Amino acid sequence: MATVQRDNFDIEEQRVRILRSIEEAEKFTAEQKKLMAEQAKLRKDTGLAPWAIVVQSLIAGAALMGAALALLKYLAG
Repeated sequence: MATVQRDNFDIEEQRVRILRSIEEAEKFTAEQKKLMAEQAKLRKDTGLAPWAIVVQSLIAGAALMGAALALLKYLAG
């Protein structure tokens, strides 16, 4: 009878270990997916960064030209 209880205890202990291993593997997989999504976002942002600089430069240039024209108009008239 003692061996039956010991065997049941060993099986229960192994079951707990397996469940912990599965839980750790799921956490690792979730972390890996999160990192992959973050990498994809950074890659996308890095690809768009030069275009954002170009657009911002064009807007700044247009603003400076508008300010210069307004100043010339003020000085001329």
